Amino acid sequence: MQGMWGRYALFIVLALLILVGNMWLMSWLAPPRPAEEVAKEQPAAEEPADAPAPGQLGEDPDEPAGEEEQKPAGDEAQPPPTDDDKAAEPAEEFPRRWLTLGSIDPRGPFRFGATVDSQGAALSRIELSSDNFHDLEWEGGYMGHVTMDPLATGDGAPVQVVPPGSPAEQAGLKVGDVITAFGKQNTRGFADLEQATRKGDPGDTVELTVQRGGKSLTLPLTLRRRPLEVVRPEGQDPTSLLMTLSRLDDQELGDIDLDDSELDDAKEKPRPAGLSRELKGVDLRRANWEVVKHSQTEVVFRRPMAGSGLEVFKTYRLVAVPEEARKDANHPAYHLDFEIEIRNAGEAPRKLAYLLDGPTGLPTEGYWYASKVGSSGLRDVVVSLGGRQPVLVSGDDIANGDWGSVWKGEPVSFVGVDAQYFSAVLIPQRDDPQAILFEESRPIRVGPVDPQWKKLANVTFRVESVAHEIAPSTSLVQKFTLFAGPKKPDLLARYGLSGIINYGWFWWVAIPMLWILHGFYAVVRNYGIAIVLLTVLVRLSMFPLSRKQALSAQKMQELAPEIKKIQEKHKGNAEAKMRAQQELFRKHNYNPLAGCLPLFFQLPIFIGLYRSLMVDVELRQAPLISEAIRWCSNLAAPDMLFNWSWLMPEFITSGRGMFGLGPYFNVLPLVAVAIFLWQQKMFMPPPTDEQSAMQQTMMKYMMVFMGVLFYKVAAGLCIYFIASSLWSIAERKFLPKSHPPAAGAPPAPAPARSSLANLFSGRNGDKDSQRRAAVDRKKTRKGR
Repeated sequence: MQGMWGRYALFIVLALLILVGNMWLMSWLAPPRPAEEVAKEQPAAEEPADAPAPGQLGEDPDEPAGEEEQKPAGDEAQPPPTDDDKAAEPAEEFPRRWLTLGSIDPRGPFRFGATVDSQGAALSRIELSSDNFHDLEWEGGYMGHVTMDPLATGDGAPVQVVPPGSPAEQAGLKVGDVITAFGKQNTRGFADLEQATRKGDPGDTVELTVQRGGKSLTLPLTLRRRPLEVVRPEGQDPTSLLMTLSRLDDQELGDIDLDDSELDDAKEKPRPAGLSRELKGVDLRRANWEVVKHSQTEVVFRRPMAGSGLEVFKTYRLVAVPEEARKDANHPAYHLDFEIEIRNAGEAPRKLAYLLDGPTGLPTEGYWYASKVGSSGLRDVVVSLGGRQPVLVSGDDIANGDWGSVWKGEPVSFVGVDAQYFSAVLIPQRDDPQAILFEESRPIRVGPVDPQWKKLANVTFRVESVAHEIAPSTSLVQKFTLFAGPKKPDLLARYGLSGIINYGWFWWVAIPMLWILHGFYAVVRNYGIAIVLLTVLVRLSMFPLSRKQALSAQKMQELAPEIKKIQEKHKGNAEAKMRAQQELFRKHNYNPLAGCLPLFFQLPIFIGLYRSLMVDVELRQAPLISEAIRWCSNLAAPDMLFNWSWLMPEFITSGRGMFGLGPYFNVLPLVAVAIFLWQQKMFMPPPTDEQSAMQQTMMKYMMVFMGVLFYKVAAGLCIYFIASSLWSIAERKFLPKSHPPAAGAPPAPAPARSSLANLFSGRNGDKDSQRRAAVDRKKTRKGR
């Protein structure tokens, strides 16, 4: 291609090819498998259709395991033991309850609020309290998740839990209330209440009509922005941190089958929530557990197993942030301390092992534009064995049934579910880091998968403990830390999780650029301006190279008439034409490849910035102007000027495929393409023949095509493109104008440098060009 724009177009094409090739090579060179791969798991199709087979979860995921302890069942730190007679009675029936830990008040001492469910003693939801982490896809108001059962219908929406720090608590709602109207809209259940809040806006004040103790009350409620949920219920999929026994004496879960009616039912329709295999007499997933203790920082559940003499306890604890550390955004308080205790209150020793399933429902925000480094899914399973570099298993592979190998024979340092900007990771707590707590671990799929959206598959992990023998009147205790929060490098480092952030091959560019970007932000307090300053810094540092590229393009314009003459003179003789062109280039000291050199320096910077936007949670909610303006309120996402779903066909608004542009009209990519075309028109030399005219026409179409490919890129990257292009235009304006050489005249000396060029070159002129001009003048005089 001729001219600067030919090279610029080549740069963009090469950048795209490198990005695609990088993702392919990463998946090929670093496949989602641990180093010591073991025998592959049997496909789910060979398991009973209703069973939560290897790789498919039929019920809620549970918690992980920690360090083993043998201690008396009467330990003061634990709830009081149960005697043999009580343990032998049929299992007690307990009411279903939802309880809370922490608070979602941004000014409070907790980093998040958690909701736990007595059914299965499961973790239902974790909502971050900071105003820096809102739900970016929920455009309505938020009052708090007060109705937990999505199937609840009747005379109103029952208030089953009131999250501390929520607008519902501030309005005075109480558990047991029934919301019959939200403003002017009647509410008959969960769906009506959610629809009503979606129609509201943050800051709106509405009146709730509530039934309490047979009386009707009116409560004013002020909506706010919805906080981000790191863990959440997702449709009919199971909730988080469920457990059951995989072995009890001679019984093993693998030998237990569902009855035929359940299998047939599961084949005909999606798996019902709560349906899962358990050993005979064991009902830990589906049954309601007794609430032994509840406070704002601790919940203790208990479940006796009828006739076995065993009791199981689950404990969740949440730490508060000390007053002096509340301004430290990286204080390590984004976790739950989680504990499992299995007591043997009988008279005989029992040998057992348990299964634990991990957290589910991590965020899938930006499903139509988001992508993860090194993965084709939006939720992946990450594991570190023996303290080594974590291994990532793509959620897309898990959705396809390729869960890979079971991890065996090595200590699990941590295992978790990883989303683009947030993670939920289980860290076993033990005295010996090399102790093997789990017989095997594996990634699994949760619930059904939409074939068109496999990247959205809900995935988690399952661990099976090694077998333990519990003597009478003793307990097996295992402890964990469940991290659930943003992927901030300094924060993750305090949990030993730094390795889960993946910057790709160009980490050596991405990380320094993020440091510089955050440094600019600390001064200007706006990431949009900080990106512009970063662009200026990059272009200034590359000015000598870009000037050389521009001068090379000008030289090509000067030589264009001579090249046209050579093409006409040697028409039909390609070899002679090539020799003549090379002689012309040598005569004028022109290297056609010199202008391409800056491309190889710009590509790592371009890819590094692209990777930075994909992984840096600080840019996720950073607005270009203000959070009060919805347009361009997230520099890590497209600018989303307005929703055009009502106007465009589904294949465009779906976000699938090359031409799936998404449900929003984005203006910044169009501005970037318009500046590209304007720059091309300003500086592209007139075509010298039909071939060059064809090339320039193709370049115009290529720019439009590149606009389609980059339509869904982050707004921050578009700002970089726009600022860089405007800099290029200004840079060309400062260069001296070129003039074609007169026919038969010796090559003109290089034009004098501008003061700006001299500043960066460190000298007052191109001495090499001057020497060459002097030599040419001597030759001319001798010829005379």
